[in-house]
Amino acid sequence: MAFDPNARLDPGQVKDVRGTRFGGRGLAIGGGGLGLVLVVVYLLLGGNPEDLGGLVNPGVGPGSESSTLQQECTRGADANRREDCRIVGYVNSVQAYWKSEFARQGVQYQPAKTVIFTDQVSTGCGLATTEVGPFYCPEDQQVYLDLGFFQDLQTRFGARGGSLAEGYVVAHEYGHHIQDLTGQLMPSSGQQQGPTGRSVRTELQADCLAGVWADHAAATGFLEPLTKDQIAQALDAAAAVGDDRIQQEFQGRVNPEVWTHGSSAQRQKWFTIGYQQGDMAYCDTFHADNL
Repeated sequence: MAFDPNARLDPGQVKDVRGTRFGGRGLAIGGGGLGLVLVVVYLLLGGNPEDLGGLVNPGVGPGSESSTLQQECTRGADANRREDCRIVGYVNSVQAYWKSEFARQGVQYQPAKTVIFTDQVSTGCGLATTEVGPFYCPEDQQVYLDLGFFQDLQTRFGARGGSLAEGYVVAHEYGHHIQDLTGQLMPSSGQQQGPTGRSVRTELQADCLAGVWADHAAATGFLEPLTKDQIAQALDAAAAVGDDRIQQEFQGRVNPEVWTHGSSAQRQKWFTIGYQQGDMAYCDTFHADNL
């Protein structure tokens, strides 16, 4: 089991708007996101860019949330048997760690809710469809996640899956929240794309921050000590969404000049750095000479 069965979960940190319909079209591109690679794959497979739309005016935000999570995701035992409760558990653990770490530094942590949805969702960054994958929107400081992405990780990207693969995704998106709070999730006048561009450095830092959380995950009181196999699940998920692996799979060739997230090796490297060091001070990808 990944979670302490007796741990008390806080489902209030997650909004469940699955099944809610939102009008209009648009693509939320305001923040960083592990799953934005799905957009690239969608276009490579012949999808029409107009079907995704462009950035639209800020949305009205998610509608009324379901009470299912409040009623059924209250303990770690629930997280061990249900995927949506597992997301609640990971969100709780990730935020518990960053709250304590910010307090240690004398700074107050500002929590961010996670919104789980299906098909499409209205956000502060615009209307997003499931093709966007998991992402963080800095305009409303919320993480957005369609649980179907985890199936995509296995069926479309060849990941082995597993509980900590899901935990890695959640922790990566909260890594973008940490970047936002520390002023690092900002546009740059420098090169955005490419193997050393701002976009890649941003994503690799989020991977490193996810690794930092993993090192402290058990100490948050929600998870049992992580096993080597669970860490392997996270590393496998990181490799599955590497730019080089995706390009090779769907284009048959690798072009580093258009990378936005980093190679499989880079993503695994920076998650490992975070996990082994357990300190966000080691996650300064923006000044690293060797990514």
